[in-house]
Amino acid sequence: MTLRVRNVTWWEGPGGELRTCDLRVGDGTGGRVEPATAAPGPDETVIDGHGGVAMAGLVCAHHHLYSALARGMPAPPRPPRGFAEILELVWWRLDRALDREMILASALAGAIDAVRCGATAIVDHHASPFALPGALDALAEGLEAVGLAHVLCLELSDRDGAAVAAAGLAETDAWLASGRPGLVGLHASFTVGDALLDRAVDLARSHGAGLHLHVAEDEVDQRSCLDAHGCRVVERLARAGGLDLPGTILAHGLHLDDAERDLVAASGAWLALNPESNQNNAVGAFFAAGLDPARFLIGTDGMHGDMLRSMQAAFLAGRASGGLAPQDAWRALGNNRRYLEAHHPAAARANDLVVMDYRPPTPLTDDNLLGHALFGLDARQVRTVIAGGKVVLRDGRLTAIDEDATLEFCREQARRLWDALERSQQKDKKHDSPHRPRP
Repeated sequence: MTLRVRNVTWWEGPGGELRTCDLRVGDGTGGRVEPATAAPGPDETVIDGHGGVAMAGLVCAHHHLYSALARGMPAPPRPPRGFAEILELVWWRLDRALDREMILASALAGAIDAVRCGATAIVDHHASPFALPGALDALAEGLEAVGLAHVLCLELSDRDGAAVAAAGLAETDAWLASGRPGLVGLHASFTVGDALLDRAVDLARSHGAGLHLHVAEDEVDQRSCLDAHGCRVVERLARAGGLDLPGTILAHGLHLDDAERDLVAASGAWLALNPESNQNNAVGAFFAAGLDPARFLIGTDGMHGDMLRSMQAAFLAGRASGGLAPQDAWRALGNNRRYLEAHHPAAARANDLVVMDYRPPTPLTDDNLLGHALFGLDARQVRTVIAGGKVVLRDGRLTAIDEDATLEFCREQARRLWDALERSQQKDKKHDSPHRPRP
């Protein structure tokens, strides 16, 4: 069924112009968004845009949906001291406790959050080392139930042993062989040995895929790489052939030296910025010097699904550090969709649309759209979301799922996850007790 969205100001995207018009949204794989030039036909369902702003569905270029049930989770056994302990005491404990139902709930919760913020596609970086195989299928099930497109991968690592790494490679191989959009995921260099890195690059090359990994998020990544491999992270990746793969995403990239910046700039790799996560983890700020803004992406690193907020955070972080120009933050948000179009066309649906109830108090023109984007657009204004030509959010209500029942399922799985974390913590305390009998 074709949709007719009436009475909107349409922003066609980077290089496009604002126009007040009705929009025709085609259904199915080949559906597109285009100005409506004739009266609605009998096959069209009419949606009133109420004079709002319409734009292509937003894309999150780097997410961790597996963290969606972490909000309010039990505190770690002790306050983490630095980034490495944040991983060890919080996130690695959580990802080891996940099972399929928890993964499904995480995907549903993350998808609801994202679509309410105007996102229609997510590039996810998943970790559940002891819930393989089937983890990516569970993620896809949750995302598709809400209506979101996706590009998925598993975070491969040696931190849980050779058997877990081999299972992750097999799951990744099966996913990519199915033809669904995906990448070969890796954790940061300091948890990935040479054999795993080589196998991951070979696997990606065999499927014509790219890598998706964290790069120089914290100085510990560089120090470990220098100690173990005698080079810095990007140089190690380049030596292994990871920068030559199509559609590779390097997340963060905060602690790069000039030589690494040259390697990234000369490659086809994309760099995903995650400013709020960087601030939350106190790992530093991103600097754009020597890098190509045309290949900057914006992600959330699992913090939330609000891409407008992430774009504005990148702008503000850039203002504070001098690391990113205002127009580059806005451009990066548009690059997210351009990335999908270039490397994962099945996820780059041309009939994704978000209609926002944005009533600007000042004139909105082609020349000042950036100012409105940085200081006016807000996820609270998202009114209607069309994904793949189907309405998935209408007047603030989800249409594809029962939101109340779904969120209750998510809360049940969160309680199960938290109970597992508490049991693990009690087990660790018992194991570390000075009164524990010696063997």
